[in-house]
Amino acid sequence: MNSAERPVLKTPGEKREILLHSCCAPCEGEVLETLLLSEIKPTVFFYNPNIHPKKEYEIRKNEDKKFCEKIGVKHVDADYDPMSWFKRIKGLEWEPERGARCTACFDFRFERTALYAHENGFEVFSSSLGISRWKNMDQINGCGERAASRYENLIYWTYNWRKFGGSQRMIEISKEEGFYQQEYCGCVYSLRDTNKWRMSQGRKKVKIGEKYYGDND
Repeated sequence: MNSAERPVLKTPGEKREILLHSCCAPCEGEVLETLLLSEIKPTVFFYNPNIHPKKEYEIRKNEDKKFCEKIGVKHVDADYDPMSWFKRIKGLEWEPERGARCTACFDFRFERTALYAHENGFEVFSSSLGISRWKNMDQINGCGERAASRYENLIYWTYNWRKFGGSQRMIEISKEEGFYQQEYCGCVYSLRDTNKWRMSQGRKKVKIGEKYYGDND
């Protein structure tokens, strides 16, 4: 791996292992690189029942798993559970991005991640979600800390993965690996709103499974 002058990190309590909730390969690339260079052993937990449609979910999950296998990181597939997600989001369908719907979505995914961490002896967990500039870091951290508070001796690591060039390194790794470049956050409501905006700008709707880093618009 290319260190790209990434910082050497220490987890809370200087634990040598961490459970990392991953939303997709593009977001996790820099995070995993930095963890491994810091000699912190990550286990990736893929639980994202928000992703719609199923084709999009399978693309993101399979790419995530393939990348983990390539770099020798354990990948836990928590599988698809969209109906439970829709029940949790009911009544929030028209909330804006970064609003109450996203909070409920992060809570739902992090609660499942925290449970796995508790059941499998992890004392620290975090998420790759926060590296995206489209996300509200305080919102994500609040959800992570709330999920961790359910269990004694479990900490959500609020490290800002965007720091020290992390966001740029994320893009570099994505291009190097030729990752799939999703064009919306993931849920059916995000896809709806993204397509509405694109059409208002005279652009075509999102095409599932067709855009990769390095492709032209």
